[in-house]
Amino acid sequence: MFERVILIVLDSVGIGAQPDAAQYGDLGRDTLGHIAERRELRLPNLQKLGLGNIRPLAGIAPVNPAAGAYGKATLISPGKDTTAGHWEMAGIILDRPFPTYPGGFPREIIEAFERAIGRKTLGNYPASGTEIIRQLGEEHLRTGWPIVYTSADSVFQVAAHEEVIPVEELYRFCRIARDLLQGEHRVGRVIARPFRGQPGAFERTERRHDYAVEPPRPMLLDVLEQAGHRVVGVGKIPDIFVNRGIAESLPGRNNREALASTARAMDQGGAALIFTNLVDFDMLYGHRLDIEGYGRALEEVDALLSAILERLRPADLLILTADHGCDPLGPSTDHSREFVPLLVTGAQVRPGVNLGTRATLSDIGQTVAENFGLALTYGTSFLRELSGIPGDSRR
Repeated sequence: MFERVILIVLDSVGIGAQPDAAQYGDLGRDTLGHIAERRELRLPNLQKLGLGNIRPLAGIAPVNPAAGAYGKATLISPGKDTTAGHWEMAGIILDRPFPTYPGGFPREIIEAFERAIGRKTLGNYPASGTEIIRQLGEEHLRTGWPIVYTSADSVFQVAAHEEVIPVEELYRFCRIARDLLQGEHRVGRVIARPFRGQPGAFERTERRHDYAVEPPRPMLLDVLEQAGHRVVGVGKIPDIFVNRGIAESLPGRNNREALASTARAMDQGGAALIFTNLVDFDMLYGHRLDIEGYGRALEEVDALLSAILERLRPADLLILTADHGCDPLGPSTDHSREFVPLLVTGAQVRPGVNLGTRATLSDIGQTVAENFGLALTYGTSFLRELSGIPGDSRR
């Protein structure tokens, strides 16, 4: 039905707490809702696509008809992190959460890491990235010891000043950590967090790098590759899927660069799937409880989407969604267990289709798979709903 799919993940742009949110300490958290209540949002492209049709949002009225299909999707894998959300989109539903470390990592893990890198470490407790470099950055400059920390998510993060530990060396440390963290300590991601600046004015750089767990087989990118379909990964997508099934990786260190890379891939052609992550919402604003910054970022992406919409060919399908929430109202700085928006458009998509509440993010992957004559283990395709053809492809 479509020759090409462009799948863009607005990282952490949740649209209201799921029914099981209380189990995660997230009762009442609502990323888009709380931003819209506290700051006027001007999102003409997203509004036209049906964002206000999904549910009431202050200042974002529904349109009739929306310029495509709209709905929301449920994360059913345990957890609320990047890996769980993106993997579920690709047709992987976890049966257990990745391990988390609210009290820091066990001493044996830290000691093994220190022996392997030949240095002591600082930290080893849950913290926000900006706060821990404020607390320990000066000691790091004095000792040369990397800062290890975690969060409510399943992550082992290593921060280092770029002039103290060169970025490539920091990446080597993270590869060592990835190899160590196996079995019961198999965290979802090891993340390199380089920073720069002087005490009192440290800032993280955009040279972050994620080292994810190898996804189970098969998943969407595997089946596309096996069928001869080319996939382009933009931003941290190649990291999340450890480059499996990805023919070309394009940079996306921030939202603007990721959308520019997406536009470039659309111009070049040849890809069946362009899979993009927009990292700024989560990394710069959600975790820092910055409602104003989050709102500005939403408006900037909405404006940049014009270039994506203009590039859509008659046989293209554009899907906009998210992987979890990260409510900047707080009180927690962690991800939040939320529904994610689902906006789908293209010349062949029937306007105003209400996709409802999808039972799993795997419906997205199943839709992409069915479009290319393939199938995943999990998910219910909404491909036929887009065109008004009755029936579906339940797996």
